[in-house]
Amino acid sequence: MMNGSHILRGFVPDVDATVVSRILDAGGRILGKAVCEDLCFSGGSFNSVTGPVLNPHSKTRMAGGSSSGSAALVAGGHVDMATGGDQGGSIRIPSAACGIVGLKPTYGLVPYTGIMPIEFTLDHTGPMCQTVYDTALMLEVLAGYDDGLDPRQPCDLHVPEYTKLLTGKIDNMKIGILKEGFGLKSSEPDVDKLVKESAELLGTKCGAVVEEVSIPMHSDGSEICGVISQIGGDRMMLEGAGFGSSAKMYYDTTLQEAVSRGMKCHANDMSKRCKFLRMIATYLRKDYNNIFYGKAQNLGRVLGRTYDEALQKYDLLILPTLPKKASVFPQENPPLQEYMDRATENLVNCSPFNVSGHPALTINAGFSEGLPVGMMIVGRKFEEASVLNVAYAFENIRDNKD
Repeated sequence: MMNGSHILRGFVPDVDATVVSRILDAGGRILGKAVCEDLCFSGGSFNSVTGPVLNPHSKTRMAGGSSSGSAALVAGGHVDMATGGDQGGSIRIPSAACGIVGLKPTYGLVPYTGIMPIEFTLDHTGPMCQTVYDTALMLEVLAGYDDGLDPRQPCDLHVPEYTKLLTGKIDNMKIGILKEGFGLKSSEPDVDKLVKESAELLGTKCGAVVEEVSIPMHSDGSEICGVISQIGGDRMMLEGAGFGSSAKMYYDTTLQEAVSRGMKCHANDMSKRCKFLRMIATYLRKDYNNIFYGKAQNLGRVLGRTYDEALQKYDLLILPTLPKKASVFPQENPPLQEYMDRATENLVNCSPFNVSGHPALTINAGFSEGLPVGMMIVGRKFEEASVLNVAYAFENIRDNKD
């Protein structure tokens, strides 16, 4: 319950998060608590105060973050399912690095109540599982309206039985391979090649129409997310003692007190990533009065519309979840530049969909050099059933199921 940070060492909550209550009510057994990165503000798996999380496929590689422990536990066969939080890829990054299925649902589909936020407009939580079926099953349990406790949610939410919609039949679908998700500065050619070949199998094996589509603004999405998460995250999570203000939501005042006490007593125990966040956000807020936050949010709406326009022509978009395979750990006591690079290097394809709020699922496309390669499937808002069904069709191809 320490959120990977000395700031919350010893914290014990008074209430369960809504997602936890729903899992228990559905008969799920909770076996333990997973490690996450320090205040969940890293895409690596090296800065939790309890120590690094090793990738189950190679102990020299990171498990990805920030929901690092959840992915490693599922991939290692210790649990069937886990929950994750996602503000810039923190479900999908470790799921891809560890070779499991991870779903960032549509913004607001799954209630965030009782979970420590980072940034109100980016916060998502969802399932991380061994199979697509388990992901669909877990989503059935987690999704749905939370009686007004989470204003991220529309009140007219409809949650279908996702498991019953897993037919694997996608011959009526049109799928776009997102050009701007490939060939990045940090891309590894084997990753691009495997994801593209895997996407094309949905056409040759399943009858879907698969073709390339260009969305140039996708390349700006991670920068937009970065501005929102730094300024907004500082205001809500750090300066705002975990929750900030000005939203009609459930406030866990016990958690707020714990964050406030930790920030006052030993703020120096924060990770370098969070200290950097504080300094940048304080500078921008004092000198520019949150103008850049406003600009980023305005651009975020434009970004969302560009995806919506593409998704009018295509049912789904496909791109690499990560531009590269799981990274090696940074050296001990690394220079600041290396530290920051390892914490942020895998956000580029994932974080734009936190800004836009579209559902995005990662599934293992296969292995290269013994390491998993994640393929991301992005759909229209609240059409998780289509995203899951395409993932299910691919899983059947990949595993040679009849």
